[in-house]
Amino acid sequence: MNSIETLQLGIRHFNEGKFFDAHEEWERLWLAESGPHKMFLQGLIQLAAAFHHHGRGNRRGAEALLTAAIAKLEQFPGDYQGFALADLRSNAQEWLVALRSEDWCCERAALQIHAISTQRQKAQSDNSGRDCC
Repeated sequence: MNSIETLQLGIRHFNEGKFFDAHEEWERLWLAESGPHKMFLQGLIQLAAAFHHHGRGNRRGAEALLTAAIAKLEQFPGDYQGFALADLRSNAQEWLVALRSEDWCCERAALQIHAISTQRQKAQSDNSGRDCC
């Protein structure tokens, strides 16, 4: 399995609520990675770990890992590697607010990681060679 397939498998696991499995897939990539992409992977790993802790009722661990994940993922563009990272960060921030609130609820739906729309990808590709506007 190549790195793109491994990344996508991790995303599939994450979206299915298999946070430990997502963490394991992404960690394989993270161990072999260097450079800025390593921090992106670490953000995904921390995100998966946050939801794993949440699922086990560890609110404090979920909050700490979610805070760390958001901080790492904020360093990347909103459509990094073809994923809707801006949406993911926004939803993660909403989760963090909920975790910190007095009426925190264990039944809140987990985040999903999505690709940017095909239409947005085409528009970006059409504009990629332009110097202006």
